[in-house]
Amino acid sequence: MSESVSSPGIDPPSPTLSGRLRELADYLTAPAAGRLTEEQRALSLGIARRLVVDVAARLDPAIDPAGLWNGWLRGGLPCAARLAGICFARAEEHRWREQSAQRTSPPPVLSGPAASSAEAPAVGEVLSAIDRAYLALQIADRRRFDALGNPALAVADIDGEIFRALLLDIAAWRLAEVSRDRKRASELGDAVRVATEQHAGESGITRAGAAYCEALGTALSDAAAAAIARHDWPTLIALAAASRRRAYDDMAIALLTAETATLPSLLAPLRLDHAALAPLEASLAMLPARAVSIDFPVSEGAR
Repeated sequence: MSESVSSPGIDPPSPTLSGRLRELADYLTAPAAGRLTEEQRALSLGIARRLVVDVAARLDPAIDPAGLWNGWLRGGLPCAARLAGICFARAEEHRWREQSAQRTSPPPVLSGPAASSAEAPAVGEVLSAIDRAYLALQIADRRRFDALGNPALAVADIDGEIFRALLLDIAAWRLAEVSRDRKRASELGDAVRVATEQHAGESGITRAGAAYCEALGTALSDAAAAAIARHDWPTLIALAAASRRRAYDDMAIALLTAETATLPSLLAPLRLDHAALAPLEASLAMLPARAVSIDFPVSEGAR
């Protein structure tokens, strides 16, 4: 189920990020107009396509996903403005994880409390509450990839309003196809209702992160520091989101676009010291084309 959090949408922390999101919305409306980097465009568009296909399958398995997507590419995605933020957040998070894996050495061997959520239990061993919560978080994260390992958005992670808006856009496209078949056309309304009810009962990565945070209790700081040490960014994002009662994608984009000096305050609820933050700062600094705040005035024409 999509969680009720204090900030349901992404609150752009910088003029640069605001501009990037506007560019992505424009790009999804008219994909031929390229403004972001090639990698950012390709990742965001692929994520949007996989989400549209997944939602369409829930509405009507008979929908031709290629026909739907190609039609929207020609005419522009009707839900572009709604999808821009969540697709950009997922794409930037994926770029961060990929560059971390490529540029860093293997994580250090952990011991003691810091290793509790990183080590796999022995076969037949009963999982603790913390281990169960961590496993659920890992499963929720794995659902954010397709079968080939490409980054995706799990339908359960999508905000209810965005899901319903996308569902209605797809239903409108489908209605134009089956309008002559009164029975199939009338069934679309019921399909929208059923899909909406199903989505409302699902639990995604935001909820999994909150459950893990609650299970950790006083061990929250150690678990967050351990996640940074082994570059387990999904766990860090999930814990930071839970500690601030924000959605996962909200916290991901806030973290990815934060200035180095603002990281301690952003992650203050996790009670991390500067030494624990150092690997995080170094990793973020290596991410190409990161949309961070700029240190010099921006002219009106450049906004």
